[in-house]
Amino acid sequence: MSGITTHVLDLSRGVPAAGVEVTLERADSTGAFTRIARTTTDADGRVRSFEGAADPGTGRYRLTFRIDGYFAAQDVESFFPEVQILFDVKNDERSHHVPLLLSPFGYTIYRGS
Repeated sequence: MSGITTHVLDLSRGVPAAGVEVTLERADSTGAFTRIARTTTDADGRVRSFEGAADPGTGRYRLTFRIDGYFAAQDVESFFPEVQILFDVKNDERSHHVPLLLSPFGYTIYRGS
């Protein structure tokens, strides 16, 4: 069974980013996105599963990370209110792990394992 997971790491502090709101959406044939799930990262900065997306199927997906609230809770000024990541699931038999490395003024993403 495949799945979509993520992990958010705060590079400015060297810790997992707990409490970040994350939304998972899927595009339909017209390109419009529909929300599948919304959750927050756990104490380890992870979303280990999205309810309703245990077996997502092929298609285009979007992850949206609301990072302004995360930094505001620490009284840290940040530049980006959110990060959106578009990606394609082409093989629905594989897991899809999408980590986000975060700082107040930049971010990096990659395809994890």
